[in-house]
Amino acid sequence: MTLTEVLILLLVAAICGSIGQSLVGYSAGGCLASIFVGIIGAYLGVWLARELSLPILFAVDVGGQAFPIVWSIIGSIIFAGILGLINRSISGRR
Repeated sequence: MTLTEVLILLLVAAICGSIGQSLVGYSAGGCLASIFVGIIGAYLGVWLARELSLPILFAVDVGGQAFPIVWSIIGSIIFAGILGLINRSISGRR
């Protein structure tokens, strides 16, 4: 995998993470946080799809690696929601 392909995957992860965070209404931070949320969301979404025996709906193929867009957004929504709940419970105690 070349550097360009890695950068494209990181860009797609950032976009999916940003969409997931905006749908939840919680932002974990800037661009690096969106990339992190997008990558974790992709893993979480693909795991969820496999457990429920659901197909990969829309995947972008970059350098032989398929990045599932829909499941990444769904996983990002779940992950950002969990982060928001943790942040709310921690800041609510202070």
